Amino acid sequence: MVTRIWLQMLLTFGPLHETLVPAIRIGPWLKPEAPIKNLGQIAAVLFAVGNLYGCVERQAVKGESELNFIPAKFDNLPGWSEDNHAEALLAFWRSCQALLRKPATGWLGKRRFGSVRDWQDSCKRLDTKNFQDRNHARRFFETSFRPYLVTRTPSGESKGLFTGYYEPELAGALSRHGKYQTPIYGPPANLKRNSDRYFSRAEIEKGIKKIHANPIAWIADPIDAFFLHIQGSGRIRTENGTVIRVGFAGHNGHPYTAIGKVLIDRGAVARENISMQSIRSWLSKNPEQSKEVMRLNARYVFFRRLTGAGPIGAQGVALTPGRSIAIDPKFLVYGLPVWLDTTDPLLARKPFRRLLIAQDTGGAIKGGIRGDVFFGPGKLAANRAGKMKQPGSYYILIPRTADLSS
Repeated sequence: MVTRIWLQMLLTFGPLHETLVPAIRIGPWLKPEAPIKNLGQIAAVLFAVGNLYGCVERQAVKGESELNFIPAKFDNLPGWSEDNHAEALLAFWRSCQALLRKPATGWLGKRRFGSVRDWQDSCKRLDTKNFQDRNHARRFFETSFRPYLVTRTPSGESKGLFTGYYEPELAGALSRHGKYQTPIYGPPANLKRNSDRYFSRAEIEKGIKKIHANPIAWIADPIDAFFLHIQGSGRIRTENGTVIRVGFAGHNGHPYTAIGKVLIDRGAVARENISMQSIRSWLSKNPEQSKEVMRLNARYVFFRRLTGAGPIGAQGVALTPGRSIAIDPKFLVYGLPVWLDTTDPLLARKPFRRLLIAQDTGGAIKGGIRGDVFFGPGKLAANRAGKMKQPGSYYILIPRTADLSS
C-alpha cells in the first residue's frame, strides 16, 4: 500500500488501495471503491477525477472478458531505443526476488504468461554486476523476452487510462510540541479488525471518544494528515533530519466518503477542475469549513512504521520510483515488464515512454489496459502524479521460453 497518485480519483472515488503498505495514489475523488486488503496495495492516493474516471474505468471493463496479445518487435516499440533500461532492470531484479521464491511448477497466473520456471530462468540470467550498464540492460530484455501489444477483446482497442501515484513527505516530530499537534496514530489496542465499526473521524478528532493508540509521529497540518489517510503511506521528516516511513495498518471500519464529490455537489469546485491540487487549495482557503468537510469522510486510517528500500507493492517488493506500475491482477501478473506509451502529464505533447514493472495494484485500477505509475517521493512526484490521467497503450514482455501456442 503505497501512496499512489490516485489522489484525484480517491478524492472523487475513494481509496484505491488500502493494503498493508501503501503509497499515494491520485485516483478517484468522487465515488469510493472497495478497499483491497492485500499486502501490496501501496496506499497511493487516488486523486483522479471522480466519476469521470469512474465512467472511464467501468466502460473499459464492461465486456472486457479477455485481452489479446499481438506479437510485436522491439524495433517497433515507440521510443524503445531511447529509454534507460538499467533503471527498469533494478525494478525487475526486485520482482525476481519474489518470483524466485515461488514453487517452480505451474503457471504464473494464466498459461499465456508462461510458467513460473520460465520467469525464474529469466531471473537467473540477470548479471547484477552490470546493473548500471544501459546497453547490457537493454540486451537482457531483448534476449530474454518477446514483446506483445495488448488489446481488448472483442473490440481490438489498445487505448486505456493511465494515472499516477507518489509517496508524500511531511515535516513532523516524534513528540507533540509547538506546531506539531496533529497525531499519526498506530492501531488502537481496542480496535477489533472484524468488528463493524470503531470511532468515527469526527469522534476521534474532536476527542469525543478516547482511543487507546500511541502516535507514531506528530505533524503540523490536519490537511496533510487527511491526505496521508487517503494515500495510505508516506514519509515523515523529523526536525533532526531523520526520515521515518509509515504505511497503512488498518482503519476504523467506516465507509469512505470522497470529498471531491462533496465539493462538486456544493458548487465549491467545478467538476472539470477537480484535482488533488484544487481540493487541497479549497481546504486551505476555508479552514473552518474544511474541518467539517473532511469529517464527512468518517473513515480514519491507522499506520505502522515501515523499514526497507521503499513502499511495498502488492507483489511484496519495494517499489522503484518511475519504474513501478500498478495493474489489475485479474488481467496481468506481477513481475511483468510493461512498455508504456503515453504522454507526459506536465508536458502534454511530450511522449512518456518507458519500461515499467507490474508490482502493485489498487482498488481503482480496473481493466486490462489500465495502470497507475509510481513516481516516488517529493513535490515533483506529487505534481506529476496529481496531474497524470493520460490515455495510452502498452506492450508486455513475456519470456522467450514461454509456449503461448495454446
